[in-house]
Amino acid sequence: MKQHVRDAMVPEPGALESRESARAAGERLSDPAVRAVLVCDDGRLLGVVTRKTLVRRVVAEGRDPNATRLEEIAEPPLFTIDVSTDLDEAFRMLEDQDLERVPVVEDGRLVGILSRTVLQRRLAEDEPPSEDLDA
Repeated sequence: MKQHVRDAMVPEPGALESRESARAAGERLSDPAVRAVLVCDDGRLLGVVTRKTLVRRVVAEGRDPNATRLEEIAEPPLFTIDVSTDLDEAFRMLEDQDLERVPVVEDGRLVGILSRTVLQRRLAEDEPPSEDLDA
């Protein structure tokens, strides 16, 4: 049975709403494990904010992080993947784009995150065991 992105994604990635402040993104990004914050507008993926975004668009421009809304600074995502994409194709896409994680969308709405590491594990589990050719 062919598996799809929906079967391997992490659902509910904890995005911030576009009306929230740059400070809220900064608080999330202060965790070393968090590399980017996804920004949504009523569930629709609007963009991404990274530490680099905060430095360039808030700190360097002298903006108030409490008054700067994420919709003002979020950058369009470089890449998204549809929830119905099959896992083999998804893996090729992540490899071709050299991406570790990608937002998963369904009809433009953010529904999850797909990690290349999790995807590799899932694909390895589905491979049939190799037969011993010396037998």
